Amino acid sequence: MTTFKEKLFKSLALFFVSTSLLFSQSEPTSISIQIDEQAPIISKHIYGHFTEHLGRCIYDGIYVGENSSIPNTNGVRNDIVKALKELQIPNLRWPGGCFADEYHWKDGIGPKAGRPNILNTHWGMVEENNGFGTHEFLDLCNLLGTEPYLAGNVGSGTVEELNDWVEYCNYDGNTDMANLRKENGQDKPWHVKYWGIGNESWGCGGNMTPEYFANLYRQHATYARNYPGASIKRVASGADADNYHWTEVMMRDVPHHMMWGLSVHYYTRTGWPPRGSATNFDEADYFLFMDHCLKMNEILDKHMAIMDKYDPKKRVALVVDEWGSWYAVEKGTNPGFAYQQNSMRDAMIAGVTLNIFNTRVDRIKMANLAQAVNVLQAAILTEGENILLTPTYHVMKMYAVHQDAQLLPLNFKSPKYTFEGKSLPAISASASKKDGVVHISLVNIDANKENTVEVDCEALGVSDFTATIVTSDNLQDHNTFDNPNKVKVQGYNDFKFKKNKLTLTIPPFSVLMLEAK
Repeated sequence: MTTFKEKLFKSLALFFVSTSLLFSQSEPTSISIQIDEQAPIISKHIYGHFTEHLGRCIYDGIYVGENSSIPNTNGVRNDIVKALKELQIPNLRWPGGCFADEYHWKDGIGPKAGRPNILNTHWGMVEENNGFGTHEFLDLCNLLGTEPYLAGNVGSGTVEELNDWVEYCNYDGNTDMANLRKENGQDKPWHVKYWGIGNESWGCGGNMTPEYFANLYRQHATYARNYPGASIKRVASGADADNYHWTEVMMRDVPHHMMWGLSVHYYTRTGWPPRGSATNFDEADYFLFMDHCLKMNEILDKHMAIMDKYDPKKRVALVVDEWGSWYAVEKGTNPGFAYQQNSMRDAMIAGVTLNIFNTRVDRIKMANLAQAVNVLQAAILTEGENILLTPTYHVMKMYAVHQDAQLLPLNFKSPKYTFEGKSLPAISASASKKDGVVHISLVNIDANKENTVEVDCEALGVSDFTATIVTSDNLQDHNTFDNPNKVKVQGYNDFKFKKNKLTLTIPPFSVLMLEAK
């Protein structure tokens, strides 16, 4: 016979189980996809990358020299070329960054024995021998099948220096610069299309006011000329994060035909110098960094509103040519080298940021992850002859399917990720269609709770679904040289399709890509 205490215990147990289920589950997030034939194309160039003479990005990263025992092509590591090619990177920015405004390109051409040693004053006060210069970088871009994006020196350079560099790269004729290029082994011009005019001119690029830089930009841009067969796209050095006044002045004072693009830089970090470990963090740290990551929405929208005021036809692109996470450097490494590990938190930052870009491609036409190898939110890390692919690499590779696809606008209300009384949108998403194939990228940033999503597919006319996911057991999980496949892309099949509705469950801190035909 059941006693009163036993009945009470069972009732309480049932109550607590029911309450637990109530708080652990939420209503499914319903996503409707709009078919808009006038929707913009997601430019492939928002999936660009960035390489700077910073720490071990170039030397002891991409470039090991022709005499290295590591397999290479003219000094460039073959394994890195292979890995970057698999990312289908559309453009590569070089040589900086802050380094660009102390770099004099003529130091890095000609016989290597005659190239001067220089001091990298911005990043670690190290000397370098200019073994990797214009020819080596443009040869790398040729190996990768990617567009070069050269950053010109405005901070310590001259108008003549920039003019000569553009002519050296792009003019096919009988001038001193064209002939110098030929003497150095490149008979035909490279026809470099993308040129940055200055970098962070509000800070390391010269500590200028926007009013002063606007005039200086006009001067430099005038002499960064088009040549036959080589029409260039000039990108003006733009704002730091929420410096909206800089964007206001540039859009007001620079003729729009002189700017293909105006840049903005935004890093997910908490203060300066950057704080926190890339791998040793708790949920409070994670929530704080995701909050900073999501502020990209507000920052971009406010810059774009200013641009819309002066350029309603959206002729000037917004170029986010530096973005990514920034923590304290790994213990035992040079503080000036910005070397950090890369965890599931960075996979979240990558997925959310790319979704933010995808949904604003009427104005955003280019972006560059900082950086490709061994620096900041790197796609690839190296150690001697070994390389590893980071969680960020895997997310970038998954998202490559959006390149040059037509945006499919989404309509949904995200559930909340709540921590200590504060809330953030848990779900981030974007979608596109190309050659009849639909891709939907979804991110669940919630550190604890899975979220169910229902996608109304009736307007899409698709029924054949496959999916991949980047997820792991712990937020702090990352790949190491001892365990390089801890975090990787996996198959995913926790979904069902019925009556034109796709229902799926996204685990906590996961990035998911759906493909539908």
